[in-house]
Amino acid sequence: MNKQLTKAEEQLMQVLWYLEEASVKEIIEELPLPKPAYNTVSTIIRILETKNFVGHNAKGRGHIYFPIVKKTDYSNQSLQKIVDGYFEGSFKSMVSFFVKKNDVDLNDLEAILKSINDKKTEK
Repeated sequence: MNKQLTKAEEQLMQVLWYLEEASVKEIIEELPLPKPAYNTVSTIIRILETKNFVGHNAKGRGHIYFPIVKKTDYSNQSLQKIVDGYFEGSFKSMVSFFVKKNDVDLNDLEAILKSINDKKTEK
């Protein structure tokens, strides 16, 4: 998987990742106001199918859609693209940037370090 999603496609994927499976109507119910038209959501879902992000099962006269790509896989790819594009491939530079620009709380930093140390211990 090396495809990027548009903002609208990603919004629908977020809903599908949350619901795990849904009809177009159920997806629309989860979207914020103003709600897009049924045909708009249906078209975007079909595009996601052609990109192999979404699959479907027939149910009556309609379809139930489900994500093929895991949220964690897409998140990892997107984050790697940001690291490569804006931080010259350096995760350390990215973290440093966010710590400086976002006034990260000391408790948050300690929790991050603990998580890193726990991961090292597992290996």
